[in-house]
Amino acid sequence: MSRSLKAHVLLVLNTLVWGVTFVVIKDALHDITPLYFNAVRMLLAAACLLLFYRRHLGKLERSTLLYGALLGVLLWLGYGFQTSGLVYTTPSKSAFLTGLSVILVPVFLTVIWRRKVNRWTVLGVVTAFVGLYLLTVPQGEGVFDLSSVNRGDLLTIGCAIAFGFHIIVLGRATKHHAFEQMAVLQTTFAAIFMTVTGPLLENGHAIWSARVIWAIVITALLCTAVAFSIQAWAQQFTPPTHTALIFALEPVFAWITSYFVLRERLGGRAAVGAALILGGILLSELKGHVVEEQPGALPPAEVEEEGT
Repeated sequence: MSRSLKAHVLLVLNTLVWGVTFVVIKDALHDITPLYFNAVRMLLAAACLLLFYRRHLGKLERSTLLYGALLGVLLWLGYGFQTSGLVYTTPSKSAFLTGLSVILVPVFLTVIWRRKVNRWTVLGVVTAFVGLYLLTVPQGEGVFDLSSVNRGDLLTIGCAIAFGFHIIVLGRATKHHAFEQMAVLQTTFAAIFMTVTGPLLENGHAIWSARVIWAIVITALLCTAVAFSIQAWAQQFTPPTHTALIFALEPVFAWITSYFVLRERLGGRAAVGAALILGGILLSELKGHVVEEQPGALPPAEVEEEGT
């Protein structure tokens, strides 16, 4: 199995874990405030990563620390906007608007980094985007109706922007720095930002019930420490647009989990949406081979500087 194939498979497994644990997190938030939950989760994850990867932290260059801090800020913003937005908007809108990162990644790459995106990749992204809408927005709910836009919707759009930039920046960072360092630094900086700003943004409190403890342990270890390590390694060999498309599978896995665990039936519309997301990913993977966006490829100016 090639490293690229391994990277894609591991990113799918990451997304599976994130989607499956959505039910666990949703249940825990009955006993703990969102930002408090994020801070505790991230602190535990950072401690585990620091312990596990401590041998890789002996020599940290200034650029490594800057990349780690930037990634930490993006994670802090992404999770902060998402959880805060849920207070004011519906879960379906939140899931859909968060998924905007799927289409924002190729837009950012084209507009800011001047990368050319293969038309098959664009078609795959649009297909997955339509599927995301059908899966997460119930029929009759006016997600595009400007009169229905509220504070929570705007916050969640901020989350999508932050996560879109995070995918791109992490992909660039792991081309020049060890993925172990990126996994540790981004989580540590995010934990610091969450811990410092949390008390300023909410009146944090928690009932330390079994479901809260279970959710924190699972999300800190699997969804953060392990998942961020895998993502940092995998994005060395995976184009950012492919990573964004794979992450569109999260609501699909969440939907499947809700069906089996909560017996939630979403109907044929959601099933069509899930099928379109899968189709968009397959279309991009099989047809969307983009030379300009291949992992490790450098812009012409950087190629000259590196002498390759």
